[in-house]
Amino acid sequence: MQRAREQLEKMENNGKRKLKVCVATCNRADYSKLAPIMFGMKANPDVFELEVVVLGSHLIDDYGNTFRMIEQDEFDIGSKLHTIVRGEDEAAMVESVGLALVKLPDVLQRLSPDVLIVHGDRFDALALATAAALMNIRILHLEGGEVSGTIDDSIRHAISKLAHYHACCTRSAERHLIAMCEDHSRILLAGCPSYDKLLSAHQRDDYADIIKAWLGDCVKEQDYIVALQHPVTTDIRNSIKIYELMLDALISFNKRTLILFPNIDAGSKEMVRVMRKKGIEQHPNFRAVKHVPFEQFIQLVAHAGCMIGNSSCGVREAGAFGTPVINLGTRQTGRETGENVLHVRDADTQNKIYHALELQFGKRYPCSKIYGDGNAVPRILKFLQSINLDEPLQKTFCFPAVKDCISQDIDHILETQSALAVDLGGTNLRVAIVSMVGKIVKKYTQSNPKTYEERIDLILHMCKEALTDAVRLNCRVLGVGVSTGGRVNPKEGVVLHSTKLIQEWSSVDIRTPISNSLHLPVWVDNDGNCAALAERKFGHGKGVENFVTIITGTGIGGGIVQHNELIHGSTFCAAELGHIMVSLDGPECMCGSRGCIEAYASGMALQREAKRLNDEDLLFTEGMSLKKEEQVSAIHLINAARLGNPKADAVLRTGLCLMQCYS
Repeated sequence: MQRAREQLEKMENNGKRKLKVCVATCNRADYSKLAPIMFGMKANPDVFELEVVVLGSHLIDDYGNTFRMIEQDEFDIGSKLHTIVRGEDEAAMVESVGLALVKLPDVLQRLSPDVLIVHGDRFDALALATAAALMNIRILHLEGGEVSGTIDDSIRHAISKLAHYHACCTRSAERHLIAMCEDHSRILLAGCPSYDKLLSAHQRDDYADIIKAWLGDCVKEQDYIVALQHPVTTDIRNSIKIYELMLDALISFNKRTLILFPNIDAGSKEMVRVMRKKGIEQHPNFRAVKHVPFEQFIQLVAHAGCMIGNSSCGVREAGAFGTPVINLGTRQTGRETGENVLHVRDADTQNKIYHALELQFGKRYPCSKIYGDGNAVPRILKFLQSINLDEPLQKTFCFPAVKDCISQDIDHILETQSALAVDLGGTNLRVAIVSMVGKIVKKYTQSNPKTYEERIDLILHMCKEALTDAVRLNCRVLGVGVSTGGRVNPKEGVVLHSTKLIQEWSSVDIRTPISNSLHLPVWVDNDGNCAALAERKFGHGKGVENFVTIITGTGIGGGIVQHNELIHGSTFCAAELGHIMVSLDGPECMCGSRGCIEAYASGMALQREAKRLNDEDLLFTEGMSLKKEEQVSAIHLINAARLGNPKADAVLRTGLCLMQCYS
């Protein structure tokens, strides 16, 4: 009841007070991503009220008591929770999650945040997300949707399902979240927050002093190695073997090496024992440390001759500097990498790792910004401010319609499962309610507006009208399909390039405004491809493995189905037959070129020729007349040809011949 009263008070006061945000950090790695956001909120005290909770390995002496760096950054720590159960196996990790779940409710109830920010894929973060979700606290998850090839994937995706909002780093991660049926309107493509700091800080003039402090007086830039290897909890035995082989290879390679202790996962203690057994802490070529402050660590990575191990830093942050990286084992399998990363997935011999060191050490690569452009924090802060606390807390999932599924729910049985079809042509804009068997239940037609804003507004208006009618017509709308002219990237829902027929329609994201407004999954594709899909499902292509569909109207388009799959082509214009050039000095086409098939055989081309013949008094023949205020159109050209007009007949035959030759 207390929690409910607090939520009610928040709703009543929303818009009159600061957004209360709790940032929970578990280890040195996640703090490097969370700290820039925390500094951003601290710089806006009129907008945000920041609460900081520290738990996990931050509070363990063996891992450097890294909570002190948070205090050094002058953040007030509201709660310190000792949640790590000592142990060396998977059971200790499970017990640590359980201990965190026991301790977190009191803290979260006392702080009562509007939003909890959780980072990444650690087991501590899973406990945080579970507790917050069960306590009806909104969760913003950072770095969801990524793939790394270990148990971290399962934990990361589990947190994403618990989270209400997402700030991801890459376009692929965004697509993965959408594929996981997360609401597109609650996903922010922000980039990695640590890039905001490292892209502005890695050019510090004191990097030589930092190298000297950690590696000694005689070590020069790009003449040392940074090593950081963590256990893979799903294959601990092999992790320890790879770690031992890495150490042997580094000893043989005989270069000064800064080696960091592994994280707290199961297997880490055994890795430390291996390191001590080999005398690494006393070896003259090695400096073994539990923790390096992030600002100094990125200097060391930026100016290293090579980085080796399986840390995500090698895949993410090192790429921003072009530092050569050797990624050992499977821990980062699936992550997007720059060309600076050399994978040694089957790191089963010392010689193989040594050879990788020979290949990578001392090289430099182009800087990569796959994971960010240095502007993540402003985007995230703006995203946080946009959260409407009056919206229902219960998250919804955007499941696609199940193909040919017949629901056994009584409401579904009584209703007609349907979709909204949106067709954007060069002249008209059409919307229809279409049943799952292809029957048009109701359709709507308007002239296609000339500007982007008017066109999007009209689409939304017509779709909302159709949704209202769908309820009355007993139709359950499951999604929206958009067919449009131009070159379309269906994965992104973006029109890459449109012809002059549809103005202000290039580099346009169609999916997002429709999905955000209607809260339905939206599919977007070229009109020719949509026609091919329709033929495959309901028309002459049903049961046919390979065929081509050609559509003629205002323009000319088409779709190719090969082995029952729609072919888009590398540039998303696989079946744009209308824009095959047949004459260098032919009529101007709406695409901007000359002599395309569309310039001879499309509806616009026929209308142009009809007007030309009419202006020359060569169109109308016996039996034809033009009604008062009637405009000359392609229909008049066709009628003239039917009545024996040789000029009109020649125009049609030219267009037909070109269509036949190239189809």
